Amino acid sequence: MSVSGETDYSQPAKTQWYDRKNYVFVEFCVEDSKDVDVTIEKFRLVFSCKSADNLELYNNIELYSKVEPNDSRHKRSDRSITLFMRKVDGKKAWPRLTKEKTKNAWLVVDFDNWRDWHDDDQQMIDLEHYSNMLKDLKDTGPPPTMDDLDFETLVVSCTPAELKITVNGKKETLKGFDVILEDTLLFPEGGGQPDDRGLMNDIPVLRVTRHGPEAIHFVQSTLEPLSIVQLKIDWERRFDHMQQHSGQHLITAIADLMFGFKTTSWELGRQRSFIELDTPSVTGEQVEALELAVNEKIREHIPVNVRVVTVDDPEVEKVRGRGLPDDHAGPVRIIDIVGIDANMCCGTHVSNLSHLQAIKILGTDKGKKNKTNLIFLAGNRVLKYAERSYTVERALTTLLKNGPEEHVEAVDKLQKSVKLLQKNNLSLLRDLALLTANSFRSDPNKGKLLVLHRKDGDNEFMNIIANEVSAEVVLLFLTVGDEKGAGLFLLAGQVDAVEALGSKVSQILDGKGAGKRGRYQGKANKMSKRTEVEALLQQYVSSLDTKEE
Repeated sequence: MSVSGETDYSQPAKTQWYDRKNYVFVEFCVEDSKDVDVTIEKFRLVFSCKSADNLELYNNIELYSKVEPNDSRHKRSDRSITLFMRKVDGKKAWPRLTKEKTKNAWLVVDFDNWRDWHDDDQQMIDLEHYSNMLKDLKDTGPPPTMDDLDFETLVVSCTPAELKITVNGKKETLKGFDVILEDTLLFPEGGGQPDDRGLMNDIPVLRVTRHGPEAIHFVQSTLEPLSIVQLKIDWERRFDHMQQHSGQHLITAIADLMFGFKTTSWELGRQRSFIELDTPSVTGEQVEALELAVNEKIREHIPVNVRVVTVDDPEVEKVRGRGLPDDHAGPVRIIDIVGIDANMCCGTHVSNLSHLQAIKILGTDKGKKNKTNLIFLAGNRVLKYAERSYTVERALTTLLKNGPEEHVEAVDKLQKSVKLLQKNNLSLLRDLALLTANSFRSDPNKGKLLVLHRKDGDNEFMNIIANEVSAEVVLLFLTVGDEKGAGLFLLAGQVDAVEALGSKVSQILDGKGAGKRGRYQGKANKMSKRTEVEALLQQYVSSLDTKEE
């Protein structure tokens, strides 16, 4: 849009807008969109262009509420500019932006506030800053897919179901319902990528699986068939998966191009991911070269396109992939990293390699069947990894009282010192065990029951004592470990006595043990119950004395 005239820089522009829960759509109709630059800020839109005499001009429109610039986009045609602005407060409805009752959905904007930035020195500084910003401005890419917009769909079926999960290492079974929808935003697990999470009418979706062509959503509240529901996706989880999956495609393609390493499988983990390469080894130099190459492609801002073709299209035979699933029906989806790779894939991906931010290859592990696992991070995971690493580095610097470059040497010295101390400690424990046994044997008042606890002992400490004195007593009960926590126990003595009491002792201590002719030992989870065991053993020994009398 070129502006002419010496003093009148006004240019009318009609604008249509539409308010949704999470986004506002705005379309400006102008004379020539290629001459207008658009910047989306937190509380305003900034438009800029040049006048006929080459003056930098701009106008801005104040927004009703705050938006997120990084998650907003714009696209343009010859005579229009369409903006997609994500609201920060998705629950807040924006009011109509016009008072014209006959045009409730329209806003008429007069560009009569174009300001000439050549009036004073400060404005010249602002002009230079803004001009530099415009020079650095790159194509913002296609508009976002709006996956987290209000998405309404129909409940096809809702049937009782169970979901097995693991919480803190323990397996649990949840009661709930499997819901099939007419359509869905949520990706079911498959192709090495975990499933999405989200909300269905504010009910958490805990798992999404695929059964044939259907996506099965597990929720813990029933929904009426044929009812309308609203879906909302967990965008942070989805975007993380997009970054890791597109990162895998890129690494796979470059590893094949550079070294001929074929990818045989991959896994998107919670903290890090790995690619299984069909090669027995990958050198450190190859890892470094691969990492440099993939990050160079990220900096080149290469588009990632999605194409859908028919299953009998000749292109299906040309693209990379491990073949279609046996139950596949319908079209074939191809992920195309322009000029680098085309691959059949059902997963979610970024629309441009620049959205990956960076890729860090952490190293390699030996894989199955003469293969190598390449471990990597992409996108925000790289930033989080750097943050965690720096936090650990600072903590070690404080503890070791030296610089990061000296941490390894200092820890190595500490480990050697600890091993020496442990060796000396074991030697002292053995000596102490022998002294304890000799002291008991020489005690003229020793009884038929010996009970002993030592916090810093071990299995060897207990066994040395048992070897020395078990023949002189009816029962020997030894424990080591924290008195209020877990530890180890050993019951030794006469075979009949140990066989009669071993399992009872283990049960009292909430532990597990095993017996072998005169010995029963194992782990105790409740060392605080030792006094109950001692009372049981004392009662047993007393009963033997009564029988003898």
